[in-house]
Amino acid sequence: MADATATEQQARSLLTAEAVRARAGQMLELGLGNGLTHFTIDLDRMDGVAEAVVAVTRRAYPTLDIPFHARWRHFVLGGIDRWARLADAAAWPDRAARARAEFDLAIVSVLLDAGAGATWRYRDTLTGQSIGRSEGLAIASLDMFASGAFSGDARAPFRVDADVIAALPLASLTSGFQASDANPLLGLEGRADLLRRLGGLVAGRPEIFGLRDTPRPGGLFDRLAAQANNGAIAAPTILSEVLNQLGPIWPSRLELAGIPLGDCWRHPAIASDDATAGLVPLHKLSQWLSYSLIEPLQRAGLEVTDIDGLTGLAEYRNGGLFVDHEVLRLRDAADAERAHAVDSLLVVEWRALTVSLLDRLAERIRAKLGRTPESLPLASILEGGTWAAGRAIAFARRPDGAPPLKVISDGTVF
Repeated sequence: MADATATEQQARSLLTAEAVRARAGQMLELGLGNGLTHFTIDLDRMDGVAEAVVAVTRRAYPTLDIPFHARWRHFVLGGIDRWARLADAAAWPDRAARARAEFDLAIVSVLLDAGAGATWRYRDTLTGQSIGRSEGLAIASLDMFASGAFSGDARAPFRVDADVIAALPLASLTSGFQASDANPLLGLEGRADLLRRLGGLVAGRPEIFGLRDTPRPGGLFDRLAAQANNGAIAAPTILSEVLNQLGPIWPSRLELAGIPLGDCWRHPAIASDDATAGLVPLHKLSQWLSYSLIEPLQRAGLEVTDIDGLTGLAEYRNGGLFVDHEVLRLRDAADAERAHAVDSLLVVEWRALTVSLLDRLAERIRAKLGRTPESLPLASILEGGTWAAGRAIAFARRPDGAPPLKVISDGTVF
């Protein structure tokens, strides 16, 4: 029993931002020692990356008043903050009620936000604008949420009820996202399945998600608020709760001691003296969700501390930034033309290196802008920032803006 308990503790240690940063750092050290299978690393090119990110950041945020990289940015279209306009006009009984609704929206919208593919578009009913990628997915999910598509009460559309999404028909998502043979959305079935899993999990855990209401994802707000110490909660605590409470919704991947490890993958070069040897946690969607839950907590009157305790995001815009700027170079150039599974050593190396390089890049960017981690947290550098610079160089290099490496997505990782 003692061994089983120890292994379970080791498994849960991977469900932390600290573990993501530590294992990513180990991957970078391996790379710098020329010990990786698929990549070499040229840190001399990092200053050029920092200059590119600073240029993009200054254009987007001339005063350097940069918000966090979070789902809320994608709800702004044509200069109008769609969610703020809806939320400010609603009659909330208190700040906690709005926070629960924002948790509902953020959780569902982030889970629906894996890569859409290069061709899918969402036609915005208000402007007639055709929007692709993350921005299109955001507006589509917001429109579904605002219309009450996830609510069991027609009089209260701004909510996600567990029993509703547990039985969500694929047709509902297909229609809501305007997907069709002519407008294909990658991983649509995977997205629908993920929402159903979320609904089933939340419905089955009223002690976590139903403290103040019928079970809904937004019940996680009350769970976190109860853990605040003198009105403050640390950002890594948000991630820990997201991973431990929502972890079982992810499709069956790696488990350790019966604990689902989520966005965690194998790489034989990663060393450890316990049962976690060879495991590389990345938790990209969960960390982005955690970043997206910070602002609702702040609006509800809580202070969120240690925001830099979270890591950069192991996704294709940040990762593409380093490949396109040739900080990361493929040992086999033909790998740029091949499609790679998310659990391939190449993709695991790429994603882990991205996390560690983002920390090093953040230091250079702060030095160039005369900022500290407190005045320019990593969450703002990502927004300013690395994600936009990764997209910019992708479009400069390739007409469709595709990432430099091809990853086979199931709709639940990127």
